[in-house]
Amino acid sequence: MLDFHLDVSDVQTALASAEVIEQYEEGAQLVLGRSGTQALHVVVVHLNEITLVITVYLPDPARWDAGFRHRIRS
Repeated sequence: MLDFHLDVSDVQTALASAEVIEQYEEGAQLVLGRSGTQALHVVVVHLNEITLVITVYLPDPARWDAGFRHRIRS
């Protein structure tokens, strides 16, 4: 988060509007959310009633489609 100058409120806002875009084997999910006009990718795991944030990053437009929902395969 620090590398992208994001704070906890940015992540909370993104998670409030998040949609799952990838599901991983171990139960983790990659979700797409927004904080203001900024798209954020957040990897989360749901443990009972707790959402554990694994990582947060700004999706790279060179690696994702225009909506940041699908990876661009090379």
